[in-house]
Amino acid sequence: MLYYLFDYLDKQFNIPGAGVFQYISFRALGATVLSLFIAATYGKWIINFLRRQQVGESIRDLGLEGQMEKTGTPTMGGFIILASLLIPVLLFAKLSNVYIVLLIITAVWTGLIGFVDDYLKKFKNNKEGLHGRFKIVGQVGLGLIVGLTLSFNDHVKIRIYEQPLLSSSLGEVQRYKDVIHPTVTTLPFFKNNEFDYRTLLFGWLPEEYTWVIYTVLAIFIITAVSNGANITDGIDGLAAGISGIIALTLGVLAYLSGNTKFSQYLNIMYIPNSGELVIFCAAFVGACVGFLWYNAYPAQVFMGDTGSLMLGGVIAVVALAIRKELMIPILCGVFLSELVSVIMQVSYFKYTKKKFGEGRRILLMSPLHHHYQKKGIHEAKIVTRFWVVGIILAIFTLATLKLR
Repeated sequence: MLYYLFDYLDKQFNIPGAGVFQYISFRALGATVLSLFIAATYGKWIINFLRRQQVGESIRDLGLEGQMEKTGTPTMGGFIILASLLIPVLLFAKLSNVYIVLLIITAVWTGLIGFVDDYLKKFKNNKEGLHGRFKIVGQVGLGLIVGLTLSFNDHVKIRIYEQPLLSSSLGEVQRYKDVIHPTVTTLPFFKNNEFDYRTLLFGWLPEEYTWVIYTVLAIFIITAVSNGANITDGIDGLAAGISGIIALTLGVLAYLSGNTKFSQYLNIMYIPNSGELVIFCAAFVGACVGFLWYNAYPAQVFMGDTGSLMLGGVIAVVALAIRKELMIPILCGVFLSELVSVIMQVSYFKYTKKKFGEGRRILLMSPLHHHYQKKGIHEAKIVTRFWVVGIILAIFTLATLKLR
């Protein structure tokens, strides 16, 4: 909203300084500062409100050190992240940008799914919360919206440059064409780092059906990443910290992909209008850091599914929007390892119970962070080490821009 206000003031009245809102870097900084301010200032108020409503966490005794001390800690603190994210985005971003609209829908949609789950648990005394199949239906619905929008919206495009008309010594002048409804994405580690989803049709279907492949992939990625973030949210500060690291990396990638000079220098895909995602990612990082003020060990509030499902959903959609979804296994490696640890543990337990009559386990406990807790490592140390791993994965993800 502020962007349009100051754009109007600059054009109509030529007010000094109003044009500064044209710069993505300024608006990203403003979004970060405001999101931090909202989380730090109003976070305590929201926590006290949740405490008055007796929205406390019910802890099931799993034999983990310090676990029962967390009983009664307010949950549903994801509202702190959601408010700290959306308010700066509404104020500083271009609300006509298709990617911003898509991400606002994603944040509200996944936050609503998580809220219903938390509400059923805390206010309706339903220990299971929202049934898993309804969560999946909600995630599939979001995946359809995202997949179809990125496949058919005319504002979704990539730019392809031809050979320069003049030599570099005289300054390069290049022709280009904008490809609407692109079917390509970024493929890490390969010199020609673009992968066309049309190849997955294998000639069995006409190329017009590529959107089906892409939409199915979008559904899978959104479901996997949001559930991975949800599972990761098991100890103080883990999910928020890892999400902040991932969002910062995606913000860098969005800036590079949305800048003509940097995208050409790095020989990566230039995506017109994707630079606006930097504002969203900046607000996302600020919201995560601000939430950590209250969620770091010992936590004063838990985010609940209201926050964790939203974090994963937003991360997945940003990656899809900037055509970096194939980097998710690297960048979101912590989420992936947590999710895989649960799948492996449950599958192996069921297999051995059926074969031997007694269920056996691969890990001491799943998800993976609980395995290390069972080994006697303090949760604060586990979180710090997972953050370090997340930073290493983020650096490696950025390095793939040149490692081909």
